[in-house]
Amino acid sequence: MKKAIYLFASMALVMSVISCKTEPAEIDEEIAEIEVCNYSYDDASTEFEWTAFKTTEKKGVPGTFNDVEVTSESGNDPKEVIESITFCMNTASVETQNEERNGKVAKHFFETINTETIEGTIKSLGEDGKATLEVAMNEISVDVEGEYTLEDNVFTFETSIDVSAWNALAGIEALNTVCSDLHTGEDGVSKLWSEVKLTLKTTLKSDCD
Repeated sequence: MKKAIYLFASMALVMSVISCKTEPAEIDEEIAEIEVCNYSYDDASTEFEWTAFKTTEKKGVPGTFNDVEVTSESGNDPKEVIESITFCMNTASVETQNEERNGKVAKHFFETINTETIEGTIKSLGEDGKATLEVAMNEISVDVEGEYTLEDNVFTFETSIDVSAWNALAGIEALNTVCSDLHTGEDGVSKLWSEVKLTLKTTLKSDCD
């Protein structure tokens, strides 16, 4: 009986020693598997679209800008990379898939409010899924809040703005006057809304070691 107890105790001691020796190896293996990534903005992956609305039925007219300059910093935190983005849109490059309409929007809306560029920065990404952008046009800067997601390096943002916040109603009136027939719905009323929907999607590039 004593031999059996001694044998059991010896086996337990050996197992304890073996266990203690293997722990550092397992920790080292886990450390070796940790990747360090550098993230950066990718212009080629970016999709930006605005949607204006005409007629009392509020029919959407989508558009974008062909000339957009973006600056940003790179880093190991995707959230910080997004928060470093600044942009500048050339309003003469407005694109609505209709050349005649492009010219009218550029001339009668943006020129009326003396806005050659729309500039902005992504100020903050909140933990509540709310993002704040600062947008400047017509010499006025306004904070714009919207919904965002940032998952697997993919950033999406959506919001609605009212251009009256930038004192741009004169541009709305000028554009609606020149496009009166096109903005008239079944009720015979010509209307161009001051509300505009904005959407943005971009995927960060990642370089991992």
